[in-house]
Amino acid sequence: MPEYRTHTRPESRASTEAQEESAWRVVVLNDPVNLMSYVVMVFKKVLGFDESKARKHMLEVHEQGRSVVWTGVRETAEAHVFTLQQWHLTAVLEPDETR
Repeated sequence: MPEYRTHTRPESRASTEAQEESAWRVVVLNDPVNLMSYVVMVFKKVLGFDESKARKHMLEVHEQGRSVVWTGVRETAEAHVFTLQQWHLTAVLEPDETR
């Protein structure tokens, strides 16, 4: 019997791996609803920030309208966005094009 081989095109495998390994940003946007102290508490609970880091990011959200609170693989970024949204923060996922 003849031996059959299947080949995966290297460029398709490389592009899939690049998409999986590309970095994503979790961005929290300003909203008129949540108190600053509440946002600090959520950052500490959800992202494990200490008080100082949580306040820094809260102030960025308040003063600049947004803060990148986490960068990494897409699956984890999506989980952070979902959890932050469950705490009623306005969080979005965007590609990190700086890498």
